[in-house]
Amino acid sequence: MSNDKKARIRVACLIFSMVNAVLFGTGLITVLSVPSLSEHAFVWIPAVVICSFVLAPPIAWLLAPSMMQRYLQAKNPPFAAKLSRELEARTST
Repeated sequence: MSNDKKARIRVACLIFSMVNAVLFGTGLITVLSVPSLSEHAFVWIPAVVICSFVLAPPIAWLLAPSMMQRYLQAKNPPFAAKLSRELEARTST
């Protein structure tokens, strides 16, 4: 597995919980604010929980590269990004 893929997995794991929380909150507010859905909240709230867990990993996977761009293209990157660049340069030659 390449270093880029490992870094993307790490970033996706970090933002998974935040994406999950946003999806869950959005779904829960929708269920509780729509009267026809709130009548059957005992069915819809577990559905929101399941959907948020199912949809969060692919969304986090798609967001990860955009979260990494700031450090990959910086002129003066943080120390960890410098080390990552040096390791990648060593392994590619």
